[in-house]
Amino acid sequence: MSLKNKKFISLFLVFSLIMLSVNLYAKERRGATLIIWKKDGGQIKGELIVVKIKPNSLLLLDTEGKDVSVDIADIRVITIEKKSKALLGAGIGLGAGALLGAILFNYIWHAAHEEYDGAGILLIDMPVGGAIGATLGALIGARAGKDKTIQIEGMTDSEIKETLNKLREKARLRYYG
Repeated sequence: MSLKNKKFISLFLVFSLIMLSVNLYAKERRGATLIIWKKDGGQIKGELIVVKIKPNSLLLLDTEGKDVSVDIADIRVITIEKKSKALLGAGIGLGAGALLGAILFNYIWHAAHEEYDGAGILLIDMPVGGAIGATLGALIGARAGKDKTIQIEGMTDSEIKETLNKLREKARLRYYG
């Protein structure tokens, strides 16, 4: 066997090991973090494990590590916690704003002021555009990361079923039983 064939086989084996072990890098799916306000005034916070249809209930893993089953009839409000995306939005907005500021302001401002030189792009346009973009990005990111509240009390049975189906997609285990 030639040296070239040995290199090819070893490269193929390394590539195969990397490609076949992709599942080893995958993290376990996590459920959404819920805050449940009960009709009796109590509150439960935890990760949504599964949505049970018969009987209508939610199974949560609370902050202490205990499994808690909550009947839908006992729930007043469900809040789905989301992570804030303000920092991510600000970062994306900063880059986009600086780029657009350098392009747009250069053409707009330069047409009105002939004495404007290339250094002004770095000193004025990019920081101004970046600041505007970062502000808008942070606002949009904060809005995207806002917690969602679902008022269960007063819903009809069909509305509750539809809400449970939406919650099922946010559970750690989508299908139970």
